[in-house]
Amino acid sequence: MKKILRIRRQKSRESEPYWEEFPYETEDSSATVATALMTLPVTWEHSCLQKRCGACAMVINGTPRLACDTPLSGLKGDKVVIEPLKKFPVIEDLYVDREAMMAKLKELEIWFREDALPDGEETVFAASQCLQCGLCLEVCPNYRTGGDFGGMAAMNPLLTMLPKITKDQKKDFRKKYRKGVYSGCGKSLACREICPAGIDLEKLLVKGSAAALFNHFSKL
Repeated sequence: MKKILRIRRQKSRESEPYWEEFPYETEDSSATVATALMTLPVTWEHSCLQKRCGACAMVINGTPRLACDTPLSGLKGDKVVIEPLKKFPVIEDLYVDREAMMAKLKELEIWFREDALPDGEETVFAASQCLQCGLCLEVCPNYRTGGDFGGMAAMNPLLTMLPKITKDQKKDFRKKYRKGVYSGCGKSLACREICPAGIDLEKLLVKGSAAALFNHFSKL
């Protein structure tokens, strides 16, 4: 299998981007974009390479994807165009700064102090599978860096907190959910097909809004 990898590169935050092409050849039919990138002098972020961490999120042939979950054999044509995520500042080459996404989670205080995954809670368990890769934000027409809307990357961890919300915390939680998720989502559902973890984001959005704003609090 032979491919030409056309990569949008950038030396630093301040420098201008440019394109560079690299030939890649392999006899491994299961080789992924990540497999190829590991042989090139290109900066990118990766960790598990098993679709568990979300670190290798990038835009491949115009579609936001995980490099480790994108087989080269499944990409049409001889040329593969690879770009960094566009909703985040580029640090170098394909490596982007997703601090804005993490800052939003900190603002909403989405950090566990104890286990918040009760047995038998289907919605909470599904939400906990979020990789925090940022692909959903890349395709979201409503998300912008530094804005109030945290996108599905904020909704999923927020939902995992529901079982631990007390009566004293419900007002503050409702406010955070409305500001960080509910009020900003335009229901375009561009994120629905892009999630590498296979989370049914449409279903969670419906259940999440009902649980966070209505059903859950009615029981407190």
